[in-house]
Amino acid sequence: MTSTSETPTHGELVRALRTAAPDTFAKLTAFDDAALRADGNVLPRKYVELMAIAVALTTQCEGCIDAHTASAKREGATEEELAETVFVATALRAGAALTHGLKSVRAYHSAAH
Repeated sequence: MTSTSETPTHGELVRALRTAAPDTFAKLTAFDDAALRADGNVLPRKYVELMAIAVALTTQCEGCIDAHTASAKREGATEEELAETVFVATALRAGAALTHGLKSVRAYHSAAH
């Protein structure tokens, strides 16, 4: 890697990974294209990108958030649609915290005194 800074750039890291495992990288790229961008997909691309944003928000993937937000905007997503997507993801994250919280309540009641 030949970055001008000490820390390799995102692009340099991707290139290094692709160089180290070219067949696997190509298969991942093909799968990604099929899931997100294939001509025969039933869901409109804008909605696929909004779903990808919601997933990226819940998995906290910063690169995915940036990339899919830009793609959603190119596909015609409005700021209002993005806001709704953010709150759907937020509600699901909160729901997951509640569900896991119930596990702690169960553990509390199961613990010996």
